[in-house]
Amino acid sequence: MIADAKSSPSVAAESADLPTMAAPYVPPAPEGPQSRMRPLGFADPFRWLARGWQDLITHPGIALFYGLCFWGMAQVLALVFKHRPEYTLSLVSGCLLVGPFLAMGLYEVSRKRERGDVPDMATSLMCWDQHIRSMAMLVLVLMVLELLWGRASLVVFAVFFNTGMPSTIGVIEAVFNPQNIEFLMVYLAVGGVFAALVYGLSVVSIPMILDRDTDAISAVITSMRVVFSNPGVMLLWGLLLSVLVLLALWPWALGIIVVGPWLGHASWHAYRGGVEWDESASEAVTLGSSN
Repeated sequence: MIADAKSSPSVAAESADLPTMAAPYVPPAPEGPQSRMRPLGFADPFRWLARGWQDLITHPGIALFYGLCFWGMAQVLALVFKHRPEYTLSLVSGCLLVGPFLAMGLYEVSRKRERGDVPDMATSLMCWDQHIRSMAMLVLVLMVLELLWGRASLVVFAVFFNTGMPSTIGVIEAVFNPQNIEFLMVYLAVGGVFAALVYGLSVVSIPMILDRDTDAISAVITSMRVVFSNPGVMLLWGLLLSVLVLLALWPWALGIIVVGPWLGHASWHAYRGGVEWDESASEAVTLGSSN
């Protein structure tokens, strides 16, 4: 007993030297407006198209300028498909990269109309200059995806294309040759994966940067939240975009002069329809939440 009593002070001293557990970290409440995902219905994409059309016909001159820019991109794509078809998929990814940034001027027109202001060409062309840092980060992320997409496209051609590289005249015939069915399936699957990534990351991120001057990471996360919150509607929206662009490419891609600006304006309304801002929210919305 005496020995135990003598050893207790030393045990207490050793216990005092042991580190104590710190209090658990409690993250601070988010400050500022919080984004919330609106529940969407399958009629909403058609509503966005109708509103985008109203923006286009209200300011046809601005729309024509951007439409000609889109038409120039389509001509470059056609030349590549004709002479170097193995690079077509990677160039499509480049168009998916450049298109939303080019459409930023159209987002500005729709944003000003929504606020009751009168848009003009000068502010439409220079709207990006206040968001260079965020846009540069987003460009970097999408460029990495574009480079990976281009490399994957070349690898698929090298491994799965069984009839030799197609000639200038017989591109369609060679690609859809029964001997190349495996190539076609893999090519479309790989392209679909990268297209889905680019679409999910950018579907509302660029309009959000323009609207809220947020950082690229927050914009990309919000874009993915919109997709996860309303997967069916956003899939329909992606299909509508793809079908309208494909239809606009014939004949001679002249339809893209109208369809390009139309979809640019409509994409702004897709952002406004899918994301709302709660100025007094005190809790962050988790991924996939529709509240």
